[in-house]
Amino acid sequence: MSFTNAHSGQAALMDSVYRHQRHVYDLTRKYYLLGRDRLIAELDVPAGGNVLEIGCGTGRNLLKAMNRYPNASWYGLDISEEMLATARASMARHAPSAPVELAAADAAAFDAQALFGTEKFDRVYISYALSMIPDWRQALAQAADCVADGGSLHVVDFGQQEHLPRWFRAALRSWLAKFHVEPRAELFGALGDVAARIGGRAHCMPLYRGYAWYAVLDAAAKPTAI
Repeated sequence: MSFTNAHSGQAALMDSVYRHQRHVYDLTRKYYLLGRDRLIAELDVPAGGNVLEIGCGTGRNLLKAMNRYPNASWYGLDISEEMLATARASMARHAPSAPVELAAADAAAFDAQALFGTEKFDRVYISYALSMIPDWRQALAQAADCVADGGSLHVVDFGQQEHLPRWFRAALRSWLAKFHVEPRAELFGALGDVAARIGGRAHCMPLYRGYAWYAVLDAAAKPTAI
């Protein structure tokens, strides 16, 4: 299968999943997409900085982050045009005056320069998207390559529920599979590998007894010229 066909197939799948769900997505997901607001609170976006959300969905996270850090420029991409339709409508109704650009793209293969006119971002984040991206390792690597020197990549997603009852883990996995969601057991190790490749540092931690996993990759800053 060619990359073009794979991309088109995944885009069509996500559009079919969210064509109707997008209208109630934010109302329902707030009860189980845990850790998103912690990620936003810890972005610590510098004044005048720029931020990219990969897998921006309905724009819920972007809106909350934009209101928290109004002196920044904002960018979002998603493979689903259905989700982006909701995101654009939400931005038109609720977005503050901060600049924002949205684009349709595959998280595992996108050109930030072509999409947004910039290659690097002070903050990049991925919230509950890697578990839905087939080539999630490539998406993680590409996200890290978009981080500016001294910037950071933030990731939150379903964990392995390692400290929760076995029956709960089984029920959750069965339910998530209905939405083509697969928690990534190798997430922390993969992020560590990416950090080593770019000379950064990864900080990983389980949340809520492993229900969610949260990780931050700090990119190394270039030495200041004397």
